[in-house]
Amino acid sequence: MKTYATSIIASVAAAAAVITPANAAAAPAAGSGIASLVPLVVIMVIFYFLLIRPQQKKLKQHRTLIESLKKGDKIITGGGLYGKVIDVQEDTLKVEIADGVRVKVQRATITGLAD
Repeated sequence: MKTYATSIIASVAAAAAVITPANAAAAPAAGSGIASLVPLVVIMVIFYFLLIRPQQKKLKQHRTLIESLKKGDKIITGGGLYGKVIDVQEDTLKVEIADGVRVKVQRATITGLAD
């Protein structure tokens, strides 16, 4: 047991001898800070073009669709109901989902136009 502890102390002393103040104080090259940022910037650009930009484009199209709804449009709601717009108000729509069955629906729940 004593030899094991002695060998650990010897290895720590050898490691301490290698790490001298001169070696520990050596600063990395000036360009390495910028070089480490390049992959991060490249990843951010890839995320922007593959994830963020398409999502923003889709949201803009959805907003345009919701604002352009008018009486007579056939729509699909977020719950999967198909209906025809009967009345358009500021935040809500009256939708006929069956003969004589009319419901009030928020504009934001409209997912698209029905064909």
